[in-house]
Amino acid sequence: MPEGDVLARCAQTLGQALDGTRLTTAQLRWPNVDPGALVGQTVTQTLSYGKNLFQRTGDGWTLHTHLRMDGAWRTAPAGSPAAARLARTPHARVLLGNDATLCVGLDIGMVNLVRTRDEHTIVDRLGPDLLAADFEGGNARGGLHAGATPTPTGLQKAVSNAQADPSRPICEVLLDQRVVAGIGTIYMAESLFALRIWPWTPVAQLAGEDIANLLLAARRLMQRVVVGGFGARTSHAHARRGKPCHRCGTPIARGTANALPYERPVFYCPHCQPEPR
Repeated sequence: MPEGDVLARCAQTLGQALDGTRLTTAQLRWPNVDPGALVGQTVTQTLSYGKNLFQRTGDGWTLHTHLRMDGAWRTAPAGSPAAARLARTPHARVLLGNDATLCVGLDIGMVNLVRTRDEHTIVDRLGPDLLAADFEGGNARGGLHAGATPTPTGLQKAVSNAQADPSRPICEVLLDQRVVAGIGTIYMAESLFALRIWPWTPVAQLAGEDIANLLLAARRLMQRVVVGGFGARTSHAHARRGKPCHRCGTPIARGTANALPYERPVFYCPHCQPEPR
């Protein structure tokens, strides 16, 4: 499933193409959503929150989409053969375009059209956005509630959420979007590897500072991709089962987080991330 860095880059790309422009094409190929509700509207802002994408319009509506496991966005010059092919594919779920560019959401896993004032009904159940401008504190303004008085407590809230169930394995906690929004299997594995923590360590055995450092490690790794592109993404553990650890040479192992049917793969180094005694 795409993680927070993917959605942040989607927001950047779609925002550059659509923000401040009038939609000449707007099709929502989704049950129980008005397919032409956005035609003629002006996109005012595109932004991400965890694994969610929000596109606001000038008349007070927000299009919310979630990629789930297989979703992706593609763009093409308006009127080009590539745009025509994208529009014709049966995988197209959302088509948004202006006179210059067509943006197509393929295999999108969730589509909602809500009043902008009601966006909170989608994000209230989620933890803080790991990539929010004010996640670490300070006076930065940004994220889903841009323009509001910043509350520099995202990191503290995420740590508190993580500590709510002391017996829970830290790998499962990091994957829980109710704890913090944006981390998936990649950054769960890579942050645990970076701090040499056994993935199934109970939260009770970790200090609040340890959890905060894990979250900040995942945030830094994501920000590197947001700024530098997917070529900046590195993998020391994720998807490297059987390959030598970059630190010690031990073959990377694969385990599992969560119970059926929500199990997720966990990659780790048995030597660098040993089980606590």
